Amino acid sequence: MSGYDRVVQPAAGDEALENHLGGDEARNYRQYELDMVAPHVGRSMLEIGSGLGHFAEQFLPRLDRLVVSDFDPYCVEQLRKRFDGHEKAIQVLQFGLPTEIPLEGDDRVDTVVMMNVLEHIEQDAEALRSLARVTVPGGRIIIWVPGYMQLYGDFDRKVGHVTRYTPATLARTVTSAGLRIRTIKPINFLGGIAWWLAVRRGGVGYPDPRLVKIYDRTVVPATRLIERFIRPPFGQTVFCVAEVPKV
Repeated sequence: MSGYDRVVQPAAGDEALENHLGGDEARNYRQYELDMVAPHVGRSMLEIGSGLGHFAEQFLPRLDRLVVSDFDPYCVEQLRKRFDGHEKAIQVLQFGLPTEIPLEGDDRVDTVVMMNVLEHIEQDAEALRSLARVTVPGGRIIIWVPGYMQLYGDFDRKVGHVTRYTPATLARTVTSAGLRIRTIKPINFLGGIAWWLAVRRGGVGYPDPRLVKIYDRTVVPATRLIERFIRPPFGQTVFCVAEVPKV
């Protein structure tokens, strides 16, 4: 499963498929994402590739300040409508990485969240360096990316994935950007097996909503239970929390 409403490139043709993964059929998976990310989020957060804003909105009760962003003009428009007049301090930005980000000084945040974004960017290390510049020293950059090139298929090509990462390849990118790794690991072990069977062996070009629903009700809870006790050897996703050095 990937980001259920996020756009990191203009939504056109097959690339728009990535916007429709999950949704109401993947409530357990969305909770899985939130539970993994939330413990690492501070009081001010920038989300990269916010799409329609569903994921970022969940963090508002714990934040003093939220910055949402997207490359796609439609998503930026929808984000402005979604958060217009909100009582919390919310800023909406439009840019595409690895460009410079229009935040500096007191506008910097203590947390950046990237859910299924980095895999779209050829200059991934440079993108992380741009994010580090708008994150306070000691702040965190949370990265959620699809895992393992053995799972790369037609869907990845259609939505513009440059690569799928392993903990080792993501660690090299993160450290080359000058960041320190606090946590990095594969997750969603059973999801990786299901994805390989469906996409690599079964030839499925994109997730069937009916299968997504079954997956969400069965595989996700089982995966979460297993991962409470063991660190999986691989997974559909690689999760990383990186830190911006204080000096």
